[in-house]
Amino acid sequence: MPDHERQAGQFEYLRPRMRALAYPLLGSHAEAEEAVREAWARLGRINPEEVADLAGWLAVVTSRVCLNRLVARTGQPGPRLPDVVVEPEPSGGESASAPVGLALLVALDALAPAERVAFVLHDLLRLHVDQIATALERTTAVTRKLTEQARHRVQEAREADGEGSPAARRRLVDAFCAAVLDGDPAAPAALLEPEAELHADGWHPIRGAHEVAERTVTLCQGGPAFTAVLVNGSPGALVTRDGVPTAVLGLAVRAGRISRVHLLLDPERLAAIDVDALP
Repeated sequence: MPDHERQAGQFEYLRPRMRALAYPLLGSHAEAEEAVREAWARLGRINPEEVADLAGWLAVVTSRVCLNRLVARTGQPGPRLPDVVVEPEPSGGESASAPVGLALLVALDALAPAERVAFVLHDLLRLHVDQIATALERTTAVTRKLTEQARHRVQEAREADGEGSPAARRRLVDAFCAAVLDGDPAAPAALLEPEAELHADGWHPIRGAHEVAERTVTLCQGGPAFTAVLVNGSPGALVTRDGVPTAVLGLAVRAGRISRVHLLLDPERLAAIDVDALP
């Protein structure tokens, strides 16, 4: 078999791993797929014999492509909530695919591009710091420092996103949705931490239990329906009006209370959700 054909087969085998790398880096499924395709195009422009470790080479090149895209975003107006994975909730309440948590994606979005790449490659893909330094074109010492800085900044989000059993988190989500439908901000505020945050498309974070509850109640006025779903593997809700998605609700939980509310509001991305596939 010619080298290029063998390499193409190996690439297809590695494609899911490269998408799993690009998605948390870019927070977008479409952009992640584009980054993987660009890495494939770059692979086609070199001699196959130059690549001894295809998996490592693709990880470095895909990371560089993503880094360039992240740098290009700098200064763009308005925060954007990352893409989410919405799926039916099985009886056990846990996702078999266990995608990257929404709270972690939001935390990664707040990092500088190089920090984000360093963290994802080190903590999620478990690459050696020397490989990460190659991807970032930095020294090993600088790369190690970037990784430590990024880990420190996302630690709180990782802890908040992983606390509580799925059943306990589902009860909290259901209670919050019921309280929002009640229309009195005092009811959902009682379920929130005093310094809770609301993250939504196009808004800078809103802080404070009452402020978060009041804004969420305002957004969900007019008789919406809440459908229990998994949002990036954790209990959440799909908000619909007349069967049309208007928001995806995700929550981060800490010590039995809601620490962050995440609302995906982008109509274009909401339209891509297959409502018929959900219960």
